[in-house]
Amino acid sequence: MRTAMGVWRWRRNPLRRPTDLFEAWVAFAALVCVLVVAPAIGWVAGLQVDGTLQQAAHEQRQERHLVPAVVLRPAPESAAAADAGASASASADTSAQRTAPHRTQIVASWTAPDGSSHQGTVPAAEEPPRPGERFRIWTDARGRLVGQPLDPSAAVFHAGMAGLAAAICVATLVETVRRLVVRRLMHRRYIRLDRAWAAAGPDWGRAGAGS
Repeated sequence: MRTAMGVWRWRRNPLRRPTDLFEAWVAFAALVCVLVVAPAIGWVAGLQVDGTLQQAAHEQRQERHLVPAVVLRPAPESAAAADAGASASASADTSAQRTAPHRTQIVASWTAPDGSSHQGTVPAAEEPPRPGERFRIWTDARGRLVGQPLDPSAAVFHAGMAGLAAAICVATLVETVRRLVVRRLMHRRYIRLDRAWAAAGPDWGRAGAGS
């Protein structure tokens, strides 16, 4: 509102300098961009990200399966070290386990959706693990360990955050440009003031100066 009033105030003001009206219009344009353009860009960006994530979530739900597994024995330290890469991926991506890096590793067996049997080192579902206990893990159709499919609600959240970030970036960019323009205008005003002062300076103190 103050920006709009500034544009109106300078519209017919006799003290208006050429740069005053330009600065007011720049401020008004920046306000419109922040209130209208930035949210619109954020909305579009959020919709695009949401569509991509929802498609990925749908594909993951089609390709990944939650299968039962059986604890065979605790994994020896050598086996856990050898399988560090696979177990770290499973602990990071598998929601059924929700594991931390220090969780005990176990040797388990499971049957893949295609009927094949598998055995490997995975993070323990409970502490301490007991042989014969059952838990569930996410695998692909061939029985390879994978992460939990992306939840649709999580996709919506991430899309919303992406849209918000896009809107904030646009608003920040607009404000940065406005400040740079105002700074440039102020620099020009000071140059003109210095020139006017230099032109009027020699006449100061002289009787009848300017008459």
